[in-house]
Amino acid sequence: MNNKKSLQEIYAPESICFGCGVKNEKGLHIRSFPNGEEVVAEWNAEPHHQAFPGMLNGGIVGALLDCHSNWTAAYFLMKRDGKDAPDCTVTADFHVKLKRPTPSGATIKLTARVVESTENRAVVEAELIADEKVCATCRGTFVAVDEGHPAYHRW
Repeated sequence: MNNKKSLQEIYAPESICFGCGVKNEKGLHIRSFPNGEEVVAEWNAEPHHQAFPGMLNGGIVGALLDCHSNWTAAYFLMKRDGKDAPDCTVTADFHVKLKRPTPSGATIKLTARVVESTENRAVVEAELIADEKVCATCRGTFVAVDEGHPAYHRW
């Protein structure tokens, strides 16, 4: 999609997260990019990501939406607060609606935007689009963690 560095490559180049970790050899390697009020990504499945021939596994759909939404929240909070790097954020909750089967051979497009925020959290709404159809949506809450949390300084 993009030869520029993604949010993950800029702010978490050592991350081993399954969904978005740059250093996870077997991960999904989601690459998220700011685009105005949204954060966008494109991703392509491998055969082992299928639930059945030609269709993406629902757990992979959830992982894509979760990680992409988390980065959307982290980037939003960083920009809103005038920071040079994002705080570590974690998923407090996320709710995925699978609207139709997601074809595994199509380029997957992810879009996400913050719809609510407080001091240390952001609510994000996201869509997963394949073949120009919304296949899944997500709404989740993502929280910047403090010292003492296992994810603190994981990036």
